[in-house]
Amino acid sequence: MALAFSVLSKDSQGARKGILATSHGEVRTPAFMPVGTRASVKGMPPFLLKDAGAEIVLANTFHLGLRPGSGLIRDLGGLHRFMGWDGPILTDSGGFQVFSLKGLRKVTEEGIAFRSPVDGAPLFLSPERAVAIQEDLGVDVAMALDELVPGDAPREEMEAAAARTTRWARRCRAAQHRDGTALFGIIQGGMFEDLRARSAAELAELDLPGYAAGGFSVGEKKETFRSMAARTASFMPARKPRYLMGVGTPLDLVEACGWGYDLFDCVMPTRHARNGSLFTSRGAITIKNAEYVKDESPLDPVCPCWGCTHVSKAYLNHLYRADDPTGLVLATLHNLTFYLGLMGRIREAIGEGTLPALRLEVAAAYAKKEAGSGKPGAESGERQP
Repeated sequence: MALAFSVLSKDSQGARKGILATSHGEVRTPAFMPVGTRASVKGMPPFLLKDAGAEIVLANTFHLGLRPGSGLIRDLGGLHRFMGWDGPILTDSGGFQVFSLKGLRKVTEEGIAFRSPVDGAPLFLSPERAVAIQEDLGVDVAMALDELVPGDAPREEMEAAAARTTRWARRCRAAQHRDGTALFGIIQGGMFEDLRARSAAELAELDLPGYAAGGFSVGEKKETFRSMAARTASFMPARKPRYLMGVGTPLDLVEACGWGYDLFDCVMPTRHARNGSLFTSRGAITIKNAEYVKDESPLDPVCPCWGCTHVSKAYLNHLYRADDPTGLVLATLHNLTFYLGLMGRIREAIGEGTLPALRLEVAAAYAKKEAGSGKPGAESGERQP
């Protein structure tokens, strides 16, 4: 079985909860995917990911294609065995590196010629090669190769990139050989509604197992993102899983679920944890600040993670000030537990018809206290130079 998706319930606004079934298990949707660029969510071995509530993780075609190489991972039994994760895995195609490695790549109709940002080693990603790497890895969901341009690029550039992304998606589909890997197409078109509608319609003709909305969190204004991401969801097939790439903040997630999206990834919980910015039910805090040196209270009294149930803010503050990696592990575990717990609350709210009330609650805690912008960071599965 490659993939099956079923919608269990919807609310009156279009939010939905469902089940994404793969050969490596089921994922309850809406779902958040922790980002494990190089086959590792930093600081989180698989048993801690399970403790946090993760059901699916994300890795990156470009980086694993460079090191250690997809052939080696294939020969060692595939990515699941290689990283010790027995749940579903989605891999991004590497298309974001068109955006993030502008000085180290050349795009042609045939594909993308990269030079490694680490040692200058060459890697050529054609649509066919991107599929071959992901099939070598043995992942459950593979993303079609796309061309991503900055959010403020002119219309002509957006239109050309969206058209090329569609042509590449056709080539990706033709290159498939592995039955166990489901191919998702990526809708592009920037901040132009007609281009996104055209991109979605053309990709829908391929009848792929799922579709993603790409091209967000690349420099566009927040309100423009909200309106265009919501419109893009309405263009996507209703019976297929909808994936909003690279998003986002806690409020982003609640709102985007209301627009009808099912899958999300973002570096925020892991990257912010390493910087000492932690998400709680009452908003974000910077744990390394002096105000927490003697604070004996738990980080978040309603959080079930090990740190919140066993140690104080003062201890976490001490770990950061001592530059002890234990602090990074506990902080990452907490932030992922918060994000994945929020997704559980979203699913429950959709079933009960109370998502608007949850949005108001999260907005009160985070609308003016977001722990960052939601823009790409140094760890993201598709979002690393």
